[in-house]
Order: sequence, then C-alpha cells, then structure tokens
Amino acid sequence: MAMTTKTGKVREDELPSTLQRSDEKAQATFAKAHDSAEETYADEPNTAERARRTAFAALKHTHEKVGDHWEPKEGGRRGPSDAQAERGAAGDGADLPTAGGVDAHATKAHLLDLARRLDVPGRSSMTKDELVAALQRANEKETARAREGS
Repeated sequence: MAMTTKTGKVREDELPSTLQRSDEKAQATFAKAHDSAEETYADEPNTAERARRTAFAALKHTHEKVGDHWEPKEGGRRGPSDAQAERGAAGDGADLPTAGGVDAHATKAHLLDLARRLDVPGRSSMTKDELVAALQRANEKETARAREGS
C-alpha cells in the first residue's frame, strides 16, 4: 500500500512507529523510497518486505536512530551508516552486521553525546564499536518503552 497520497502527503498511520515520532523529512524520505520500491519490485516475491528494507536503507543515508525516533545525521552528513548499508543490494550476498540505525561512521564524540543523551552506563570507557552496540541496545529499549506507552 502506498505511504503517500496522490498529492504527496505522507500517510502517517502507515509508517513504522519510530517514524511516526520523527520529523517530516524522515517520514517523507521513508515514504517516498517505500512507494518507489513497491512500484519497482511489484512483480517480485516479498515486495512488501523488500520495499520496507529499501525505505529504511534510504532513510539511514540521511538520518540516524536516536532512542525511539529518527533524527538528521550530525552536521547534515549523508551516506551509508554501517557496513551493510555500504554493501547495498549489489554486494556479494554475505550478511554484514547492521548498526540498527546507529550511524557507525559518526565521530566518537558524537556517539558519546548520544550515549549521554540516552544515559548509557559506562560510556566514557567504551571504544567506538562498543558505543555503537550500546546505542543499538539503548535505542531498542527506548522504542519498546514508547510502543508500550502507545
């Protein structure tokens, strides 16, 4: 089902919950990519799942997951957020780890700032990779908490 109306307005009730709590730019990016992928892959099996994955991949180029929602990347940086996103659909078929919306290419200072915002314990002694993993866990907890409250 299309996530945008014929006039281009995003159908918020069709969006994943984390995007319903995000800004209009994040919603529009996801919706437009989703609708385009649905049209492109309409004749293939698992069209809905492929459209969803494609839309999240597009979103991760401009936004990062922070807690229970998506925010524009630091300094307007654009590009893939992790090794899986860099590989894309044209990769060798091996599944690479995904950072779950955390921008693994962000600076350590930025990751520390996010960890501070999300009150990640032990953050000051973590490596960059440990911060990415801890932020993923914190994001999952915040999203679960937000879903319980809605």
